[in-house]
Amino acid sequence: MSTPPISHWPHLSAEPLAPLTGGLINTTFTVGSPPVAVLQQVNPIFPPEVNEDIEAVTQHLRMSGMPTPSLVRTGDGQLCVPGPAGAWRVLTWVPGQTWHKLTSPKQAAAAGRLVARWHRATLDLVHDFRFSRPLAHHTPHHMDMLRTALDTHADHRLRDDVAPLAEELLTAWETWDGTLDQPTRISHGDLKISNLRFDADADGICLLDLDTMGQLPLSVELGDAWRSWCNPSAEDAAETAFSLELFEASARAYLEVWPVDAAERVHLAGGCERICLELAARFAADALNESYFGWNPDVAATRGDHNLLRARGQLALGLSAAEHRSEMERIIRQA
Repeated sequence: MSTPPISHWPHLSAEPLAPLTGGLINTTFTVGSPPVAVLQQVNPIFPPEVNEDIEAVTQHLRMSGMPTPSLVRTGDGQLCVPGPAGAWRVLTWVPGQTWHKLTSPKQAAAAGRLVARWHRATLDLVHDFRFSRPLAHHTPHHMDMLRTALDTHADHRLRDDVAPLAEELLTAWETWDGTLDQPTRISHGDLKISNLRFDADADGICLLDLDTMGQLPLSVELGDAWRSWCNPSAEDAAETAFSLELFEASARAYLEVWPVDAAERVHLAGGCERICLELAARFAADALNESYFGWNPDVAATRGDHNLLRARGQLALGLSAAEHRSEMERIIRQA
C-alpha cells in the first residue's frame, strides 16, 4: 500500500489518520479524531470513473432530502487521485453506527425502510453509469468461474475440500427455478448490513460503499440484502440458517414504504437463494484462486481457508432459504 496522499486535500492534511477495518475490498482510513471524513484507496477493479457515478447519484440523493456520504474534491477540484494501486478519494463522514448482523425484527424493519427510501429517492434519476459491472450478478458466469477454478487448481491444497461443496452448489443452481430476465432499476449493488448506517435509535440514516451502484433487477438487489440481513450467524460461520422472522420484518417494512408492483414482486422470493448460491460460488472459486476477497487471519489461517468457510456458510444459507420459499412468497403477496 502506498502512503495515503491526504496532502491533496489541504484542509484535511493536518488531521490524524486511523485504519478502519472490516471492508473486504478497499483500504480505508478515518480522517480526524473524532472522524470528519473517510480516506480510501479504491481497489483497482473500480476505475476512477466510478467516482463520477457516485457524484451524480449522491447529488440527486441530497436534492431529494436523503442523507448520504459525499465525495470531497481535492484542492484542485478533482474527485480522486488516480494511482497504479487504485485511486485515492475522500468522502464525508456520516456519524452513526454500523451493524455486522441483525439480531431483531426491529433492526430488520429499519433496514428495509432505509433501503426502500433510497430506492424511492433514486427512482426518477436518469444517469448513464460511467462504470458498470455486467457480470457482477450474472450467476451463470460465476458458476463457470467456479468450474474453471476447479480445473485450473487441480493440485491446490484445498481442492479436495472445495470439490464436493462445488458439486453440491452447482446442482442446487441447476435446480433453481427463477428467471434471469427481469426489469432493472438503479440499485446500490451490495446491500450487506454493514453497508447501512443507523442512528442511536436504530433508525436508518444512509447507505455506504457506493462503488457497486448500477442497474439491477430488484430481486438481485434485495436478494443480496436478505442473504446478509436474514443470516443471524453472519458470513464467517459454516453452519447458517435463514431467518424467516427477520425476512418478514424487513420485507413488510420495505413494501410499506415502497409498494412495488406485482411484476417485480413475483421474482423477489427467489432472489435470496440465487444470490447465496452465486456468492458461495465466488467464495469457493477464490478458495482456490486466492486472489480477490480480503480475509481475516483471526478467523482462518489462510485466504483460501477463510473463503472456503464463507462458501460453506453461503451454500447452507441458500439451501435454507429455498426451504422457506413458499412462506416468503406468501409474506410478499400479503405485504
